[in-house]
Amino acid sequence: MKTKIVNTEGILEAAETLKSGGLVAFPTETVYGIGADAFNEEAVGRVYEAKGRPSDNPMIVHIARASDIGLLAREITSDVVKLADAFWPGPLTMVLPKRAEVPSRVTGGLDTVGVRLPDSDIALAFIRFAETPVAAPSANLSGRPSPTTSRHVIEDLDGKVDMIIIGPDCRIGIESTVIDMTVDPPQILRPGVVTIDAIEAVLEKPVINAADKDDAPRAPGMKYRHYAPDAEMIVIQGNRERVKSEIIRVKELNERIGLNVGVLLFEEKDFITAAHDFYAELRALDESGVDMIIAGALPETDGIGFAVMNRMLKAAGYNVAKV
Repeated sequence: MKTKIVNTEGILEAAETLKSGGLVAFPTETVYGIGADAFNEEAVGRVYEAKGRPSDNPMIVHIARASDIGLLAREITSDVVKLADAFWPGPLTMVLPKRAEVPSRVTGGLDTVGVRLPDSDIALAFIRFAETPVAAPSANLSGRPSPTTSRHVIEDLDGKVDMIIIGPDCRIGIESTVIDMTVDPPQILRPGVVTIDAIEAVLEKPVINAADKDDAPRAPGMKYRHYAPDAEMIVIQGNRERVKSEIIRVKELNERIGLNVGVLLFEEKDFITAAHDFYAELRALDESGVDMIIAGALPETDGIGFAVMNRMLKAAGYNVAKV
């Protein structure tokens, strides 16, 4: 397949490509997505093929207007409205009971659908011109670090999708928070920069963290190897000074046996930067040819730190050393 690469002036052409059953990669504020018409079952199936994605891993459906939620969900509660008012457009996905018209391929066979209104002018214009909700997982090969720049998308998907819209680097850098609104109390299925504390403040009731439950995946990233670099990765967790010392020790030990070792260590409380840079740093380390990546854990007491650690632990396959 020949992939056409366009800038933002090509949004109308990209929307027409999607309408006709094509696949289009596009930027959002979180990560780049690979989009298909959410009501075109054949096109959605091509997304799984392009990514090498398991078919029981549900996709998030992106809309351009909050009112379009009714095209996808058969029930909209007052709590859903509260969260939409507070966090849309933005990096929050709500899992809702799906309408029968939503293909089961989009939802991984589940009777629920994840819906998001992105906070990206390019994404919103593209979806509006497409005149349909857009099913869009991250625009990377399944299991790889998610793409936060157009270069990442081209590396993974050139020749696998019809078009790629080139835009700015993604502002946030990790995927949206996913909350299941079909249960009471609601459950966080994937953490993000919209934190549990922020959601509880809006809903004025407790929310459960179910992000690491090992059952049927109700949201992307709950199952299978995710976000992983090519290099072996280990996370060092514990007191900050001990973590730094252990990183040096493990690095020197492995370099003595001939390994090329990279280090990923963010400033302790700079959680926004850690979220923004995490995937790009993993890809940069892979490009540099390292055999091993040693990462320093972030404090999980902060909501965004917890979200980054969710990705870091999965990227490392839960290979953790505590000091």
